Amino acid sequence: MNTKYFESVLELAKTKNFNRAAENLYITQPALTYQINTVEEEIGFRIFDRSGKGAVLTPAGEQFVVTLREITSELNKAIEQGQNFSVHYRDNIRIGMSVRSALYYLPEIIRSFRKEEPSISITPLFHYYNSVEMFLAGETDILFALKSQTNQIPDINTYDLYDTHLYLVCTPDDPLAKKDLITKEDLKGRTLMIGGGSPAPLKKLQQELIRDPEISYFNSNDHDTSLTFVASKEAVVLSPGFLNDHNPQFAWIPYDTDISMPCVLCTHHSDQRTTVKKLIEMIREYYQGVKGL
Repeated sequence: MNTKYFESVLELAKTKNFNRAAENLYITQPALTYQINTVEEEIGFRIFDRSGKGAVLTPAGEQFVVTLREITSELNKAIEQGQNFSVHYRDNIRIGMSVRSALYYLPEIIRSFRKEEPSISITPLFHYYNSVEMFLAGETDILFALKSQTNQIPDINTYDLYDTHLYLVCTPDDPLAKKDLITKEDLKGRTLMIGGGSPAPLKKLQQELIRDPEISYFNSNDHDTSLTFVASKEAVVLSPGFLNDHNPQFAWIPYDTDISMPCVLCTHHSDQRTTVKKLIEMIREYYQGVKGL
């Protein structure tokens, strides 16, 4: 189907008049009629009821136009982005991660990289629950992940980045925020948010803690839900450091545990672009000097 005909359908749906729609589209009325008929023949149902007074959407046409309007909007965005890319860049590197804070310093890294490679675009893509699946589907070029998530994935290159530790998250005015280190004793009499996509080592620790009758708990859907309850002062949560977005609404205090979760960057083994390797090296060099993750 000619995508130009989409515009004709939408314009006629808006004006409900063939002559006026044709004028707005700068085509003849017979040309517009041909385009509308062509679309209807191809999709197999009438979009418009014609009469001497104009054109009215059929019930099926109304549903079709709603979806068509959304599709056309997304198509126009894709075209505009493609045009921008073709003018300014010769290649694009897509970085997949669960949350922005995982590579909190990525904006600074992008600025440094662009000084050396101005024709390469870097696109961060965020998928809270399925960043690994998006990577495996080839929709991202570089993946940030916990090393435990990638151990069984074949045909990838894995680069150590940093080890993330566990922190107790509370509000800045919580008495726990004044401590330098949180222990299990500090959690007694408090409500602990658990679950919510927690990595396996954290889940194990959560289960150990809630066996203590003095520690109550509440199951969470995800990290944002947990933070909402923390902000409302109804609970606290243990969280990996890579989720820290440095929001002043929260205090992050180290938790007394030996648990440490290695974080890595992954690339597809078949991707031999030197620019991808260069970006990986730049990210790793930057994070070698970052503490407290």
